[in-house]
Amino acid sequence: MIRRITPVVLSGGAGTRLWPLSRALRPKQLLPLISEKSLFQETIGRTLGSTFAPPLVICNEDHRFMIAEQLRELDVRPETIILEPTGRNTAPAVAVAALFLQRMQPNGVMLVMPSDHVVGDAAAFIRVAEIAADAAEAGALVSFGIVPTRPETGYGYLCRGEPFAGVEGCFHMGTFVEKPDIETAGRYLADHRYYWNSGMFVLPIAGILAEMERLCPDLLDACRDALAEATSDLDFCRLARDPFNTAPSISIDYAVMERTDRGALVPADMQWSDVGSWSALWEIGGRDADGNVILGDVVTMDARNCYIRSEHRLVAAVAVEDLVVVDTDDVILVARMDRDQDVKKVVEVIARAGRNEHQLPRQVFRPWGWYRSLHEGNRFQVKEIVVNPGERLSAQMHHHRAEHWIVVTGTAKVSKGNETFYITEDQSTYIPHATRHSLENPGKIPLKMIEVQSGAYLGEDDIIRFDDLYGRVPTEKPTLELAKTAEPS
Repeated sequence: MIRRITPVVLSGGAGTRLWPLSRALRPKQLLPLISEKSLFQETIGRTLGSTFAPPLVICNEDHRFMIAEQLRELDVRPETIILEPTGRNTAPAVAVAALFLQRMQPNGVMLVMPSDHVVGDAAAFIRVAEIAADAAEAGALVSFGIVPTRPETGYGYLCRGEPFAGVEGCFHMGTFVEKPDIETAGRYLADHRYYWNSGMFVLPIAGILAEMERLCPDLLDACRDALAEATSDLDFCRLARDPFNTAPSISIDYAVMERTDRGALVPADMQWSDVGSWSALWEIGGRDADGNVILGDVVTMDARNCYIRSEHRLVAAVAVEDLVVVDTDDVILVARMDRDQDVKKVVEVIARAGRNEHQLPRQVFRPWGWYRSLHEGNRFQVKEIVVNPGERLSAQMHHHRAEHWIVVTGTAKVSKGNETFYITEDQSTYIPHATRHSLENPGKIPLKMIEVQSGAYLGEDDIIRFDDLYGRVPTEKPTLELAKTAEPS
């Protein structure tokens, strides 16, 4: 039977418990943590085939170009990419998705799932989705219940009820249970009626909208207005900010699933993990004979049961046990494995201190390519810049800094003031402050440059855009005040 379930992929989280690899502007779902593909790409890959329609993706507007690029790498054309102006939890996201799809397939079924989960058994995932779709077509709002493998205190639980008539492998929903203590979790493990709450759902579009109209009408109205006033932005659907921000920030569990009388549950044994911590990555990683997960340039001696990951330099670990060690090019994390949940608290401390290591990695991706900060000093900083073939940075100006550009590989087309010229390998140019300029790669290979910035203020908010290929120019006349809220170049 050919079925077209529409995957709705939620990609709005920040993944602070996997800091310092995961940052606000490059969160864990966009990172290759378990394979060469990102978690987001792995999620999309599970929904390719005749069972599923093209995916609908809902994401933070700050991640839109990375999402689009990762879909392009998979050669996947989504139904659309909906941009949330702010994070409002999962209930508004589900409402927006259902309202969007209702216009095309009012009697359709959608599969709602986070973008940052790991599923080891893709065939089992498809079987569960098809069973859930049968129940959803009969009017049920279906949750995936993960078969527990240990007495886990970090997850909520679902208790199954009686079998769902006419759909083998599906049950009526019993009760939702909050995160238990270890003794209660042990009882749940022994009682085969209890399952981990995965946060994945198969929902009839008409059915979920009817229940939201009944249970949370204000939220649904806010999302309806946000979608009605949405604007097209390149390949994106940008929700209207003001109405969307009036929607309550609440999960779909609390808003609907725990209150509906139409709930159902399908047990899922598919090697699932929410990879919500470094210890979770250790659990699913390929451990050596000493119980270590080793990634990157690492040397160990008498180390046991550690997760050690080097992204930047040689890491040597001697006579240590049960540690998480993660090295990036600007941060080194060392934590006891049983305290890795406290990494989130460290990120909060860093944010309160006014630092930016919780937001920006050294390598920052942009729609035209990426840049990496190499060195910072008093009144200067050095960056490596890579511009993809055919791409162009916005025409812009800086009030407080000048820039020196040195081409390492490729060809740069430079506009500076009223002149336009080309520079190639081993050539350079100088951009004075308060000078309109732009940079383009007209060639067939990536353009790699070294940029040296100098001046009294080097912040990325000192930028005024005049035109841009990627829709990042304000509709009002550019001013420095407007530029303070703009993205870096």
